[in-house]
Amino acid sequence: MRLSLAPRQDACQHVASNRKGRMAVEPVSPRNQAVAATETVALVLDEDSPLPETTADVEDLARRLRGHINRLGVMAPKEAPALRRAQQLGSVGDPDGYMPSRVHLVRLAEAAHELVATVEAHGTGCVTRQRGRRWWTPPINLLRGIVLPVAFACLVLAASTPRT
Repeated sequence: MRLSLAPRQDACQHVASNRKGRMAVEPVSPRNQAVAATETVALVLDEDSPLPETTADVEDLARRLRGHINRLGVMAPKEAPALRRAQQLGSVGDPDGYMPSRVHLVRLAEAAHELVATVEAHGTGCVTRQRGRRWWTPPINLLRGIVLPVAFACLVLAASTPRT
């Protein structure tokens, strides 16, 4: 089972690169997080989905599920038992061996599924993330309106200087 590591860009997602050149996917709505987590859970729990073949596939799915748990944990109520269970399972490392790693993956997927149900049942609104300082970005027409007079002033200044 091969899973793509490239970030998916839905219609409601913003893909931006950070300073180091890596791509970061920033979801816009909590609904998208629940849908993305449900899709990843379906890769593990659906009857039609094949078992992960290699340990790299298991680690990739576990990493994805942990990411969903972290993002959904912000939206879930803090006292929810599903949140505590999912965070406890997410904090445990992947066990060695074929069967223990697959069992842990299934438990992690079940916990993520419970957390999705909790978030959807709770009906939380938009999530406000705590970020660093956000700079105001001016509209493009404002920039054009500023650049034109500055360029004209430079042209007048250059034309008014005496030639030697």
